[in-house]
Amino acid sequence: MSGSALRVGSLLVGLLMLAGCASLAPQQALQAVEQNSVEVTGQAQLHWARSEQADPAIRQRVDELLAEPLSLEAAVEVALLNNPGLQARLFDLGIADAERVQASRVPNPGFSIGRVSRGSEVEWERGLHLNLARLIALPMTRRIAEGQSEQVQQEVSLEVIRLATQTRIAWYRAVAAEQSLAYSKQVMEAAEAAAELARRMAAVGNYNTLQQAREQSFYAEAALGQLQAERERMASREALIRQLGVWGEQLAFSLPARMPELPSAPLDQPQLERQAMISRLDVQAARLAAERMADNLKLGRATRFINVLELGLEHNSSNQDPVQRGVEISVELPLFDWSGARMARNEALYMQTVQRTAEVAVNARSQVRESYLSYRNAWDVAAHYRDEIVPLRQRISEEQLLRYNGMFIGVFDLLADAREQIATVNRYLQAQRDFWVAQAELDLVRFGPVSPSAPGLAAAPVSTPAKGH
Repeated sequence: MSGSALRVGSLLVGLLMLAGCASLAPQQALQAVEQNSVEVTGQAQLHWARSEQADPAIRQRVDELLAEPLSLEAAVEVALLNNPGLQARLFDLGIADAERVQASRVPNPGFSIGRVSRGSEVEWERGLHLNLARLIALPMTRRIAEGQSEQVQQEVSLEVIRLATQTRIAWYRAVAAEQSLAYSKQVMEAAEAAAELARRMAAVGNYNTLQQAREQSFYAEAALGQLQAERERMASREALIRQLGVWGEQLAFSLPARMPELPSAPLDQPQLERQAMISRLDVQAARLAAERMADNLKLGRATRFINVLELGLEHNSSNQDPVQRGVEISVELPLFDWSGARMARNEALYMQTVQRTAEVAVNARSQVRESYLSYRNAWDVAAHYRDEIVPLRQRISEEQLLRYNGMFIGVFDLLADAREQIATVNRYLQAQRDFWVAQAELDLVRFGPVSPSAPGLAAAPVSTPAKGH
């Protein structure tokens, strides 16, 4: 074997070895997402449905979780296993991983062959060409693609955390709506009883028209409150269904009768802002984007004048002249385009990314502070209901019952007080719900941005009819 052929063979072997260094590893990307999100999700493993065939084990697990009253953690598990939006988002990991591997591949060489006849002379030209510009930039382009893949992992991790948080919020609201509907039905029953009693007393002349109209008005308002509670119950349940990704027979799942009790004291987290800046995935993703743009800028500067640089091995032979071998290098001449516009664009994109990264960091700090203050306020409101308002209302009801037994007040006063007590408990229930929603959002804001949730629809306040005969 000639020396030139040996050198060409060695070059090809080296290129093949370099091309084989990178391989597809989507499972490793999924494991990185699991590690980033496990603190919030509480789940040790994510399911990634990579084929159109449903996994029987996953379907069986979802059915088992839905067969019992759906607990909070069971709802999160169902969402992580079954939500189609999350499954679609997980494929971004495979796309980014494939792009990483593609960026690590050595560019394919080109082969050319030609035949020229000059009378009895036949000349063959054979050439092997390789894009040296792409080969020189390969380490940098591979590093850029690896950074892009890591950024996608951060973004998908944040999506997993957001899904778990939104599922918790939807669960709290659905359970609270079930409880609120039950209290609304109690108010409706009391109002109906009072309205019927007023009608009968008015029929025998023991109740005037104004008093009867007041009781009937309260009954109408109670009916409206129940309709609104039923609407909230339906809307909150459907919101939970969308998070779980269930349909068909799975829609018959049931929920617990009550929400978790309010904790005895709120969380005290003085270092929350500093810790969040370390754990915020959107801040990390923005930082990676800035680093990737910096690498792009360096790559653009390095290849500014060598957009086209090819190495060619020439082999010419004919039936009369001896074989001719040689090397050819072709370079693009920057006579008209000196890449100034391209470099200006790259520099502008880099500075834009730097400013966007600073914006993400500033917003992250503000969101952490806002979420913690909302959390503390929600706990203060709910604790005030629990420790002050509800006990006072219960004490008033006990005193009213004693006065009724002593014949100091009538049955309508007792019914009105019962309605007021139920309404107070219902407002405490809404305060509990708002606290748990704020708790879920505080868990999310440590890892990514959160839009403060609008409070759910509460039952319309029902006015108590004026007392007196």
